Amino acid sequence: MNYGIVSQEQLEQIDEVLAEKLIKLGVECVIIIDMAGNIITAKDNGTSKYDVYSFAALAAGNFATVDAMAKLVGEQEFSLLFHKGQESNIHFSKIDDELLLISMFGRDISLGFLRLNVVDVIDKIRAIWDRT
Repeated sequence: MNYGIVSQEQLEQIDEVLAEKLIKLGVECVIIIDMAGNIITAKDNGTSKYDVYSFAALAAGNFATVDAMAKLVGEQEFSLLFHKGQESNIHFSKIDDELLLISMFGRDISLGFLRLNVVDVIDKIRAIWDRT
């Protein structure tokens, strides 16, 4: 998958998948970033108050740190990461070696239901990118 060569049409299709499968589910904000923290695309529910640029940079560093810890315990990688708070939660999932999908959501969505939808979203994103 080479996301470096992506058309406006593909980005619009990806945004549509994010809106249909995650934002409509109740996710407050979803971001696709590369491992350097650059935002590829971001969608929110219209009331999100997140600074996605700062968040993307910190998320990339967080995931890189966890990746290094995985190697220390003998794992190739941890392909997903989850942070649970009292009101807000963050779910990270790798799309591929270059991209992360990050979902920010509240208490009203179960982690299991979110994970099922994220798997479907990642499959759809890969299919869109493979059309290049």
